[in-house]
Amino acid sequence: MIDLAFFLEIIPALLAGLPLTLQLAASSISIGFIMALLLALAQQGNHRFVVWPIRAFVAVFRGTPLLVQIFLIYYGLGQFRPTLQAIGLWWLFREPYWCAIIALSLNTAAYGSEILRGAIQGVPRGLVEAATASGMSRYLTLRLVVLPLALRQAIPSYSNEIILMVKGTSLASIITLVEVTGIAQGLISQTYRAVEVFVTAGAIYLTLNFTIISALNALEAWLTPYRARV
Repeated sequence: MIDLAFFLEIIPALLAGLPLTLQLAASSISIGFIMALLLALAQQGNHRFVVWPIRAFVAVFRGTPLLVQIFLIYYGLGQFRPTLQAIGLWWLFREPYWCAIIALSLNTAAYGSEILRGAIQGVPRGLVEAATASGMSRYLTLRLVVLPLALRQAIPSYSNEIILMVKGTSLASIITLVEVTGIAQGLISQTYRAVEVFVTAGAIYLTLNFTIISALNALEAWLTPYRARV
């Protein structure tokens, strides 16, 4: 039988971890997007010594689980504490919060760079040639023609990546961060009621992701009003 009183009791406790979940998601998505855009633009050239390292980075972070990446950054880099202290970076890698941000940002940057690279390459060549013929510099063509069109085209695919990152923040609980999933694990250890706790946590993630999807759909509709008329 469903115990509504228990659900009402644990909802506020789980919601207490929502701000940290949102912080992790917003920070990693923002940093990851900037990195992804820079990596995508860098791959538009033919410089092998630039393109190959980027592709290697993308292959590694897309080909390995996010859980492993978090472990390696938090626990693995801790083995190099003297070196990190010598270069002044130990303050960054000793904190689980920043390690989670780094891992999530690098992971979404790898996926996002491929999304943006495809979107940039998908901009019709004729538009670029027309902009060049009208006297636009390469920078103006990129800023006023290529990137606006590419970003609009990338919204549906990048929306999926954003949702994956929001769900990926749940893995931060394995390095002692007490976000929604971390609190859920603590409640389970106290109450031994895993089903109710995880159902409630899942409902919180579902509501959060539904809100994000609705906002992104509204953004896409606003940026591409011509599609709504088709």
